[in-house]
Amino acid sequence: MVKRNYNGKLKVISLGGLQEIGKNITIFEYGNEIIAVDCGIAFPEDSMLGIDLVIPDFTYLRKNKHKFKALFLTHGHEDHIGAVPYLLKEFNVPVYGTKLTIGLVENKLREHNLLSKANLVCVDTGETIKQGKFEVEFIRTTHSIADSVAFAIKTPVGVIVHSGDFKIDHTPIQGDPIDLQRFAELGKKGVLLFLCESTNIEQKGYTLSERTVGSIFEQVFEDSKKQRIMVATFSSNIDRIQQIIYSAVKHRRKVAIIGRSMENTVRTANQLGYLDIPKNILIDISELSNYTDEQLVIITTGSQGEPMAALSRIASSDHKQVDIKPGDKVIISSSPIPGNEKTISKVINELMKKGADVIYDGLMNDVHVSGHAKQEEIKILHALIKPKFLVPIHGEYKHLKCHKELAISMGMKKENVFVMNIGDVLELSNKTARCVTNVPAGEVLVDGLGVGDVSNIVLRDRKHLSEDGLMIVVITMERETGRILAGPDIISRGFVYVKESEVLISEAKAVVKVGLDKCEERNITEWFFIKNFIRDALREFLWQQTKRSPMILPIIMEV
Repeated sequence: MVKRNYNGKLKVISLGGLQEIGKNITIFEYGNEIIAVDCGIAFPEDSMLGIDLVIPDFTYLRKNKHKFKALFLTHGHEDHIGAVPYLLKEFNVPVYGTKLTIGLVENKLREHNLLSKANLVCVDTGETIKQGKFEVEFIRTTHSIADSVAFAIKTPVGVIVHSGDFKIDHTPIQGDPIDLQRFAELGKKGVLLFLCESTNIEQKGYTLSERTVGSIFEQVFEDSKKQRIMVATFSSNIDRIQQIIYSAVKHRRKVAIIGRSMENTVRTANQLGYLDIPKNILIDISELSNYTDEQLVIITTGSQGEPMAALSRIASSDHKQVDIKPGDKVIISSSPIPGNEKTISKVINELMKKGADVIYDGLMNDVHVSGHAKQEEIKILHALIKPKFLVPIHGEYKHLKCHKELAISMGMKKENVFVMNIGDVLELSNKTARCVTNVPAGEVLVDGLGVGDVSNIVLRDRKHLSEDGLMIVVITMERETGRILAGPDIISRGFVYVKESEVLISEAKAVVKVGLDKCEERNITEWFFIKNFIRDALREFLWQQTKRSPMILPIIMEV
């Protein structure tokens, strides 16, 4: 049995979600107990060639595996639950979440063959879960997905409020509005620390209700009576999907769902009662040819321009069952995640080139509304909670800094607001808070089935290959004498087209032969030195001739 040694200090550590967008995870440590809030993924950056997704670094949790007791989830978006399967492969801890959130996690664990081993616990809003020295209360909020919650975490040093992702929506599509009364009650009793999301902190005013999008869909459907309608949105935005279905029913259209994640989410939400889908409205993608354009609505993934998502493949004529026709009405019902602007723009251009009428955020107002609170809503929570200390979360550095300035303008002391980076350790007593050290934190890259096996060196090589190509030099040598029996032969991939560059290739071979002769004169027989000699000589020659530096790979075969 692990001996408990409480030192009266609580540690709060974010392993993701600070000074970045996505892969949100925050851990709370007191004595010999750790709980975590959320465990999400991030989209790979353009420089991460071939990478599928990015997950948090679990090194600190591995070092403290005996302390890790439970995972609590605020809602079902990918940046909050996407890395749960990778966590549960290493840590056998219970996972607590609301009904829909747990349902979406089940889908992920089923794909990873982990569902039978997982301990998933459904919790209703208003309930409190006791986990050792921690008590976690689930507080109802509103966001762009149903069943979203904030947490009030009672610890030995005081109460901590974690906002999750939220906005103040007084007319949500499903469920009740955000429980502002409970936040006020907590504020009256005293809140030690507030961890508050910062995604939309730069935007003044209030975020519009999700219901405003429904009226825009109605307008688009009314104006598109003879057109086939295609809507791209986040697969987890169930309220948005519901409103599209409502409009489709009203205008007597059938609905086809495209994209694996969209299909899984719709199926799960429908089974759990979070979608109201009348009978005979949904059709299979194979049935599209049975209906005319004015009878169809297609709901698809790919609103962020993801290359392998359905909308991108449709735009590039790479989808097996759906192609864009002139006159199609395409609605991209989302706003770009920072960094995705170029890919989305590319998809929009391709759709327009094929004759589609494309509607997107910026071209038509309110075709998308955010799920994140703007300044005035964040001010409301600050005023109700009245925290002693604040840590802005869920945003880039500029968002966290702006949030700090807003808090100070509302009367918080400058020294009580902490703009932190991932891995920083905030240590709290019931009266004090200070950053004391940091722990290992960063990015773990997932490429296919490989988790963490793609390093910066591999990414650098991929970038090198993508920019300058590859040149392979093949030489056959006699084992006993080291005499050249064949070659050098040169193979080029992504550097030059050999048939059109015969002179350059011949001169490159000559350079290699000169290098081999020098090695022989100096009695250099070690393969390592021979390869380096060839590589250096050829790199200098190619740079002089082309001002390019392909990756050079010498291969020596011994017979």
